[in-house]
Amino acid sequence: MSDFTLWDIVRNLLTGLQWTLALSLVAFIGGGVVGLLVMVMRISKKPLPRNIARTYIELFQGTPLLMQLFLVFFGVALAGVEISAWMAAAVALTLFTSAYLAEIWRGCVDSIPNGQWEASSSLALNPLEQLRYVILPQALRIAVAPTVGFSVQVVKGTAVTSIIGFTELTKTGGMLANATFEPFMVYGLVALGYFLLCYSLSLSARYLERKLHASA
Repeated sequence: MSDFTLWDIVRNLLTGLQWTLALSLVAFIGGGVVGLLVMVMRISKKPLPRNIARTYIELFQGTPLLMQLFLVFFGVALAGVEISAWMAAAVALTLFTSAYLAEIWRGCVDSIPNGQWEASSSLALNPLEQLRYVILPQALRIAVAPTVGFSVQVVKGTAVTSIIGFTELTKTGGMLANATFEPFMVYGLVALGYFLLCYSLSLSARYLERKLHASA
């Protein structure tokens, strides 16, 4: 195992895991904010914002995350602006996440009966107020499972950022495997790290579903 002890490997992997978690949080929070805006545009009755949102969603859903990552990392550099691997990874994952969350949430909003829109309209609420006070609270109960389910994909998607040199869990595991000549053990621990993160998210989803009575 070269000069590395088991604790050295675990300690370095925990550092990589922290960066994976940080990138996942940034991508999910940023993607949630952008995705909410895109979702509002997507359900708009005006054709221009609706078409812009549809094009945005189809663009990011129809191209590989790796390609989006390359375009951000190398495209910005070609424009003469220096960008770190961390920033490129955060931007690419945020855009990718926002497109999927926007479509997930649009489906949840569309599942609310039209009668809810009509009833809230009779209260003299404008469309944004209808969405904020009547539709979204109901859609939230439906959105818990698919949203948390997609967050698991975001966590696993961070592994792609190792291609541009961002030192998250997968990249750290690769460097340790080369240094220790113990790839099976190292990548086994990497897999365990991803499993613990994703399983924790699954448990959180079950808790939220019970709390919001979404399972019923």
